[in-house]
Amino acid sequence: MCDIYISDSVLYVGVDDKTLDLFESQYPVPNGVSYNSYVILDDKIAVLDTVDARASEQWFDNIDRILAGRSVDYLVVSHLEPDHGANIGNFILRHPETRIVGNAKTFGMISQFFDLNLDGRKVVVKEGDTLDLGHHTLQFFMAPMVHWPEVMVTYEQAEKILFSADGFGKFGALDTEEDWAEEAARYYLNIVGKYGVQVQALLKKASSLNISVICPLHGPILKENLGYYLNKYQVWSSYQPEKHGVLVAYASIHGNTAHSARQMAELLREKGEQVEVIDLSRTDMSLAVRKAFYYDRMVLAAATYDGGVFPSMEEFLLHIKAKNYQKRTIGMMENGTWAPMAAKVMRSYLDDMKNITVLDPVVTIKSTLKPENIKAMEDLAGLLSGYCSQVSCEQ
Repeated sequence: MCDIYISDSVLYVGVDDKTLDLFESQYPVPNGVSYNSYVILDDKIAVLDTVDARASEQWFDNIDRILAGRSVDYLVVSHLEPDHGANIGNFILRHPETRIVGNAKTFGMISQFFDLNLDGRKVVVKEGDTLDLGHHTLQFFMAPMVHWPEVMVTYEQAEKILFSADGFGKFGALDTEEDWAEEAARYYLNIVGKYGVQVQALLKKASSLNISVICPLHGPILKENLGYYLNKYQVWSSYQPEKHGVLVAYASIHGNTAHSARQMAELLREKGEQVEVIDLSRTDMSLAVRKAFYYDRMVLAAATYDGGVFPSMEEFLLHIKAKNYQKRTIGMMENGTWAPMAAKVMRSYLDDMKNITVLDPVVTIKSTLKPENIKAMEDLAGLLSGYCSQVSCEQ
């Protein structure tokens, strides 16, 4: 068990998993992930969430060590997704005295995962309801679609702790030394990013609470400088860029489009722009999504392929569209030997996104970069450098 101290009566019983390669079978986690779970010891004892089936044995060992033979009064289920709820059935078998705390949607969904008889064992809570444990009082706030419909968060009033479900979560095991913001952003934007409106609603509720500690279901417990973390979530959930700069994202077959994209990056740097270049065929897609949201402007450079656009670019556009990409300025470059079509396909995706400014004209390259293309690229670089978002141009 990780040596994580929260307080004398609120104890961490979660598990680090460094054997997992893909979170949700799609997001690489080179430093693993934590499945967080908590126990509150009081006149009545509450366990807050279980863990993934991969971590069952270690979790039950942690629980048994903390309980030392005592019974559990309540199991609070904030989120039913299997990386948190997989052991609900096993826990009930081991602790038949325990009552299950959830909202109406929780119990509407729980039978889809478990064949359980919960007659007389349900504690159904709604917005603002409280549960008295003795010295501690739990208060429940609904957080639908952050990022499932049954999600709720729990505020412990005495010690001012917010148990935030998947909110404020992060990839990486707890013993990993790394910057919180980058892996938290990759986690948030790829998993919760579509639901910015719902996250904003939850942040509004949180603003009315006096919070000293945030305990998420993944990642470190947050105890200091909470305004920093809250501000990050405010930026991400309102789809504001974090940096005045340009991401050049390219999808190249034989290297000619890649060469043109790097030339565009140099033209932008000559104008004083901060520029980052990524190869969509070789950059992990979850990281590419994070980079797209980081900057206020982007250049898409892609080869035509089978009368459309090269697949890695199309996959990228599908991902950012699904995550509600918006409020950005885009320039486009296409390449095609006989019938360039990449820009048309890219534009069809961008037209379905909110508040996207697409700059004209498109730079069209026929196979390899020519002097006349450089002039068009210089014009596009000039247009891009003239755009400022709500992020200061002086950043």
